Amino acid sequence: MSAFADSFCVATGSKGTYEITEACQQVVSGSGIRTGVATVFVQHTSCSLVIFENADPSARTDLHQFFDRLVPEDTPYFVHTHEGADDMPSHLRMALTQTSEVIPVMNGRLALGTWQGIFLFEHRRAPHRRQIVVSVVGE
Repeated sequence: MSAFADSFCVATGSKGTYEITEACQQVVSGSGIRTGVATVFVQHTSCSLVIFENADPSARTDLHQFFDRLVPEDTPYFVHTHEGADDMPSHLRMALTQTSEVIPVMNGRLALGTWQGIFLFEHRRAPHRRQIVVSVVGE
């Protein structure tokens, strides 16, 4: 059994989804592990990770609009607003999604389905640099 880990940074421009599938696959390929699991983890509390439809961008547009309605900004009862109106909503959106995803590795590749991609889901309006860690375990 072998283990390997590496990280990379994603620059975001604003709220939205940013596909990171290929960057994650590069870490898996660099690990030399052919069979096992990869854990993808984002080291932040105001963004998250999702495995989502990667063929039709309108699916992501709907996802963004759904979360904007589910956890709206400028909600009057939020107390944690030190960094602006999107501060607490970004933390809640993160809590409703995930900060990590575990994906099987088969034949040295992430075993994602045909229309699946891994996305960083940025919940803040301002640009950020987000750190992603990928850990691969297997043989």
